[in-house]
Amino acid sequence: MSVIQKIRDKYAVVIVIVICVAIVSFLLQDAFFGRNSIMRRSTTVGKVNGEELDITQYQQMIQDAEAAARQQSPNGSLNEQVQQYAREQAWNQFVSEQIMTAQYDKLGIQVTENELVDQFSGKDPNPIVLQQFTDRKTGQFDRAALQQALSSVGQDQTGRMRNALKQMESYIIRSRMQEKYISLIKGGVYYPKWLAEAQIKDNSQFANVSYVSVPYATIADSTISVTDGELNTYINNHKASFKTEEGRRVDYISFNALPSAQDTAAAMKILLEAKDELDTTGVANIENFVKRNSDIPYFDGYVAKSALMVPQKDTIANLPVGTVFGPYYDNNLIVFAKMMDRKTLPDSVKVRHILIATANPQSGGAGLPDSIAKIRIDSIKNAVKGGADFKTLAAQLSDDPGSKENGGEYDVTPSSSFVPEFKDFALNHKTGEMEVVKTQFGYHLIEIISQKNFGPALKVAYLGKPVEASKETDSKAYAAANEFASQNHDAKTFEKNVQEKGLNKRIADNLRPMDFVIPGIGQARELVRWAYEAKKGDVSNVFTFEDKYVVAVLTGIRAEGTASLDEVRPQVEALVKKEKKAEQLIAKLKSPATLEAAAAAVNQPQLKADNVNFATPFVATMGFEPRVVGAIFNKAWGVGKVTAPIEGNAGVYVVKVDNFAPNTQSLDPLSMATQYEQTVKGTLDQGGQLYEVLKKLNKIEDNRAKFF
Repeated sequence: MSVIQKIRDKYAVVIVIVICVAIVSFLLQDAFFGRNSIMRRSTTVGKVNGEELDITQYQQMIQDAEAAARQQSPNGSLNEQVQQYAREQAWNQFVSEQIMTAQYDKLGIQVTENELVDQFSGKDPNPIVLQQFTDRKTGQFDRAALQQALSSVGQDQTGRMRNALKQMESYIIRSRMQEKYISLIKGGVYYPKWLAEAQIKDNSQFANVSYVSVPYATIADSTISVTDGELNTYINNHKASFKTEEGRRVDYISFNALPSAQDTAAAMKILLEAKDELDTTGVANIENFVKRNSDIPYFDGYVAKSALMVPQKDTIANLPVGTVFGPYYDNNLIVFAKMMDRKTLPDSVKVRHILIATANPQSGGAGLPDSIAKIRIDSIKNAVKGGADFKTLAAQLSDDPGSKENGGEYDVTPSSSFVPEFKDFALNHKTGEMEVVKTQFGYHLIEIISQKNFGPALKVAYLGKPVEASKETDSKAYAAANEFASQNHDAKTFEKNVQEKGLNKRIADNLRPMDFVIPGIGQARELVRWAYEAKKGDVSNVFTFEDKYVVAVLTGIRAEGTASLDEVRPQVEALVKKEKKAEQLIAKLKSPATLEAAAAAVNQPQLKADNVNFATPFVATMGFEPRVVGAIFNKAWGVGKVTAPIEGNAGVYVVKVDNFAPNTQSLDPLSMATQYEQTVKGTLDQGGQLYEVLKKLNKIEDNRAKFF
């Protein structure tokens, strides 16, 4: 107890301080890192004029864009390019909505309730309403269907109708606001009459001139020296020409885990063992054999020779039935092909049919009882034979929603995916034949309308195996990449080892913060993210991308703003050297009294240019030279007087106007003004240029790269 009392007496103050610090630390930890902490990571992926886009909202927008793209995809899948497009589309949608909403609010543009009702139920409904409620049979707007949809919203238990109408309403409001905004902008487009008259006056003459041209190429670039200071001064004086977006440059080495000769031999051994069985397998068992042994699915149907899409096409197409050809390469597969059967079939057949379903073609649910369906299809057949219109009966009676609206018509090819009985009738019967055919969906009355291009149709089985890198090959590639990464810690050693080992260095330049794909690598988001987190000269660890391992070095960081001299040195050097050449040539020409004196001073011939017009800065014998054209029509020089040396695009010029000829083309100021206004209004209808201007006038902050 004495020890405890001693501690209390001597260290009481210290203990109190420690406890206080612990409490404060606990409170600060909660404040800075807790659920509502001030240091909690932001979930804002971007801002437009301070309006934030949250990561959750952005991801939902991406999902909506991907869902729309998936509906347009033939197989419902999306590649990386489409996914990237969906991400950009979602971001651009947010930016556009914020920018345009601010414009609408500023100008007081709105869509009233009465106006919105009129867009649905008025005399001239909105085009989107017309599109959604047009009768497919008549092609006419079905106002009754619209009214029924509007009145049934209250009874809609699923909410689908309500959501659909809400989306349509949102689209109409946005489109109407945009129409009003563009109309206001168009109303401000004006080309005054006095300006048209001045332009007509400026273009009222053609000039015939004599001139001396001294091309810049007459002075060798090697004789002109420039300093970094001069180059930077040029950049600063022409910042608008050197604007840049944020970007990164990486140099990288790729260690590919490609199949070795041993891997190929191993795959070939397995394939040859299966090939022995392929030789003896007949039509009855070929599908099961292919399913067990091949990476190429078996298609139990015929393919027209013209539609055969394989290497060695002609050789395979001419194989006798039962013969095997191979091996051959098809991308990364080694393949044997066996001809199972051949026929002479049309490559295209147009048929029409009426389906009386015993099973729902879409859901697979039950339809009519078999006996009733058979009686009904037989009666339809008799009606058609008696003169009834096939197209009308298809529209009224067919249970196939995919064809009833176009008279029951389909185009059938040997490789198309119709049910076997349907396709067999179309391909193996003659034009004009009509029969009842039973399939898994019910009874079809099928009539063959036409058959085209009879030729060879082939049934081929493929035994294919991929040649893949073994674990040993993959490990060797990774080990080589890992060894290279461990030997390099900066850009200097990276470059040195590349040279010494003779490696193939590749460059990925101008990587943007939200890039997902790098040419030569493919999907490489991790590398892009690393490039924006690393320092210049940093060497990466090993990145794994499908069949390759990559080691990269960050060799360039470009900030948004004005390009650095290193990025644009060749371009700026050429421009500054051209300016210096112009100074030398102008000093050599001085102020010549005559064109002959100018020609003698620079040892260049006198040339002529006819029909030069102020409206056209392109001169046939000179090229694009707006400064020269401007000087020709400068009243200070007049006819017969030699100009001072003019610094042009291709060289320095001295010009003398020989004479002016009137422009006999009659131009009307009102017509010119009208044409100009129509041209500008046409660009406004497209909207792109106007929107780009608006983007520059708004503060847009894109932080998406921090989240993806």
